[in-house]
Amino acid sequence: MTATTVAPAPRYKVSNLRVLRAEWAKFWSLRSSWITLAVALVLLVAIGGIASAAYDPDATATAAGGPPGAPGGDSDAVGLALTGLTMAQLAIGVLGVLVSASEYSTGMIRSTLAAVPRRLPVLWAKSAVFGAVALVVAGVGALAAFGVGGLGLDGTDIAVSLNDDGVLRSLLGAGAYLGLVGVAGVALGALLRSTAGGIAVLVGVLLIVPGLTSLLPDSWSDNITPYLPSNAGEAVYSLTQSSDSLSPGAGLAVLAGWVALTLAGAAYRLVRTDA
Repeated sequence: MTATTVAPAPRYKVSNLRVLRAEWAKFWSLRSSWITLAVALVLLVAIGGIASAAYDPDATATAAGGPPGAPGGDSDAVGLALTGLTMAQLAIGVLGVLVSASEYSTGMIRSTLAAVPRRLPVLWAKSAVFGAVALVVAGVGALAAFGVGGLGLDGTDIAVSLNDDGVLRSLLGAGAYLGLVGVAGVALGALLRSTAGGIAVLVGVLLIVPGLTSLLPDSWSDNITPYLPSNAGEAVYSLTQSSDSLSPGAGLAVLAGWVALTLAGAAYRLVRTDA
């Protein structure tokens, strides 16, 4: 009779690359990830295409008080093509919140942190995975929206091509903006550990707070409004900047600063408090 020798189980070291691969697998294994990204893409392209097809320079000029028949208002081809960005940012931001907050609601975060005791690599991996995915999807969506919108604007006075000054920068800026909104959603979900709370704060910051600044005195509003996350992001993807907005580079720096601040808060809570 011979004794059976059992081989020892292989021991795997937790590395940042393996944490990144685990978060990548978790993200794509959820059906909601595919659906929400598809919704964001459709909103971005379809609404931009509809807005471009509905463009009427005479109607715009009349509404703006300009002479009939002249190009009026401040519409431009990129702005019309990116009309759907307001709705797409909500889909991207909400998915970002779900990426992190849903693990707290299901209790899965305890298994995740048991596998990664150092904790912070989990937050960095979630942010990197979803930020990269949102950046690529939004960048492709912005280019597609511009292409579809160009069909409706062909022959009009505001039609531009991808080679014109600032056009490619604006479209890539839209991708960068939505990528950062996605990372902000991940950070809010990890900071608040609540899906409803994270979505409420995200919507409030992006859509409600900018409107409330109109209630402030003009001197306050002029100094605060350009530095709000959504307004700083608008400076990144707008084809032309108004006199009271930031430059594209400054807008990107301010928006990245807000996202970094939110991530820092999420990292502090992740390290300091139990899941």
